[in-house]
Amino acid sequence: MKTALVVTSISAPNPVLTALAAGSIAHGWDFIVIGDTKSPDEFQLNGCDFLSVIKQQAGRHTLGQLCPTRSYARKNIGYLEAIARGASVIVETDDDNFPREDFWAPRSLHVSCRPVKHDGWVNVYRYFSDNFIYPRGLPLDHARDKPPVPAALQELECPLQQGLADANPDVDAVYRMLFPLPFDFDADVAPVALTDRAWCPFNSQNTTCFEKIFPLLYLPAHCSFRMTDIWRSFVAQRILHHLGYPVLFHNATVWQQRNEHSLHRDFCDEVPGYMHNHDIRNALMSLDFGTTSNLALLLEKCYECLIGRGWVGKEEEPLLAAWLTDLKALD
Repeated sequence: MKTALVVTSISAPNPVLTALAAGSIAHGWDFIVIGDTKSPDEFQLNGCDFLSVIKQQAGRHTLGQLCPTRSYARKNIGYLEAIARGASVIVETDDDNFPREDFWAPRSLHVSCRPVKHDGWVNVYRYFSDNFIYPRGLPLDHARDKPPVPAALQELECPLQQGLADANPDVDAVYRMLFPLPFDFDADVAPVALTDRAWCPFNSQNTTCFEKIFPLLYLPAHCSFRMTDIWRSFVAQRILHHLGYPVLFHNATVWQQRNEHSLHRDFCDEVPGYMHNHDIRNALMSLDFGTTSNLALLLEKCYECLIGRGWVGKEEEPLLAAWLTDLKALD
């Protein structure tokens, strides 16, 4: 299976990007970096195909012309480019996540994992550590919940696979302000797979997506920056469960040396999640998908809900339409 690695960055080639480029060369992966207006004018890195804003806007994808600049959602253009180049597996990370050797292992659609059956929120991080930790996007009133006991190992088809990150895991600003870091998860823990109505946020920092669900990669642009990948995950897992697929979480294959952040700004950007994540889950769970398995129709129905309730701006509609049009053109 042809694999592509997609990152968005405003950095010049740094040690993480250099390591990702070297690994991509060694393992035969395409490596696509999506720039933005703050990216350097010159970006040269062997093993990496850097797409500037000018290239994105002049490229083959309609979304490249419509997507706002200074937006993490420009990563969508990287997904489209990877698909256009024939990728059947897309792996994504960020420019501050160092890959370990097992990051480069070939991805398998079928994984031996422990299914988790539950109706509600699940703090997946607690399956990988006995210490207190929870993922960004998990409602705070569930941060200390004891996770349900998973079932015995079985092989499941898992087209969406979320890996953890050591050192600076993907936790929210509240955790970062109150609890010590760095933090490493336990190694050699069997993956867990959330089935049906069990929900946990997943991010875009160490994530694998298989061809059959590529449309679910879509990142919304017209919402809080700190919620774009989290709310994407809510839409994706609602649709995945409807289709009968679990959401897989596995042990850390990257470690993060976090880029500079303002924790106060992060907190402010995360407030929409603290306020609305419960309601978003309830609203998406209440949608009647009928028997359709058409991913475009399912995405449209989810975003109609999010936009109608005011969680995502109405300006998202033409972007989603362009995403779906671009995907159809690549069939």
